[in-house]
Amino acid sequence: MLLQRYCYSSAPRLMLRKISSSSSSSRAPKRALPGIHRIILIRHGESLGNIDERAYGETADWRIPLTNRGREQARVAGKKVASHILPSDINANTAEGTRSNNIFFYVSPYLRTRQTLREILHEIPSDQILGIREDPRISEQQFGNFQSHHTMQDNKASRTNFGRFFYRFPEGGESGFDVYNRVSGFIGTLKRDSAEYYNDDETHEEDSTTICIVTHGLSLRLFLMRWFQYSVHEFERSYNPKNAAVVVLERDPGGWFELSPVDRIAMGFPSYQEQEIRVPGEGGGGSWAESG
Repeated sequence: MLLQRYCYSSAPRLMLRKISSSSSSSRAPKRALPGIHRIILIRHGESLGNIDERAYGETADWRIPLTNRGREQARVAGKKVASHILPSDINANTAEGTRSNNIFFYVSPYLRTRQTLREILHEIPSDQILGIREDPRISEQQFGNFQSHHTMQDNKASRTNFGRFFYRFPEGGESGFDVYNRVSGFIGTLKRDSAEYYNDDETHEEDSTTICIVTHGLSLRLFLMRWFQYSVHEFERSYNPKNAAVVVLERDPGGWFELSPVDRIAMGFPSYQEQEIRVPGEGGGGSWAESG
């Protein structure tokens, strides 16, 4: 299998330099990832659980597979990823076109995310793949073990009333806060691995390495919440991306990682100027608009 061609344990280590406490709340700090040009976040394709939640009562969540439509969605996502790393005819003779367009994948251990990645890999030249690593910290929110459909419907109604971030699913489940904490730990690993791989060497700044993270809807949003320091209130007003959505954070010439406005609006996140909490001196001065 394509996924088994790459060794998780021996893959090169990649990731981010330490974030300063004075960084912008809607941008990563300058040179946060030396040598990294973009981060791509992908939600898994349509799964059996997405079309019939009763599947969770008979199959462990982490073993829920993709549907045929989900595989097709994942293949389309792979083409989108390839369009970001393969040089185009337009820039083939420019500095952009001569960069080493490599990619490093991180994937949740769930079957549906691994199957999504497998379809994506069909679209990526193998010589441009630096490595693949599975990381349980970017897996789905834990809802308990085998899930009764009726009980889960009641729990989700309670979550809506209580709030998605702090509501904890009973019988061994997690809250959004729990997922936020483990995603934060994952980001810390990204920082350390990037610094180790590039050794803080500025000569790598012209590389065009892409980090691609194949994960789940909630984990993806909480990654963005932690990265851009969105507030809990802003998270509560956001939405999961669609199945196999490709969310791109691109580094601009100034060194900032910017979330595509199309992706930001689709998920309901505010622009930097609209954020409730901003760092003083950034984007026209800091502010804290208290709500609720």
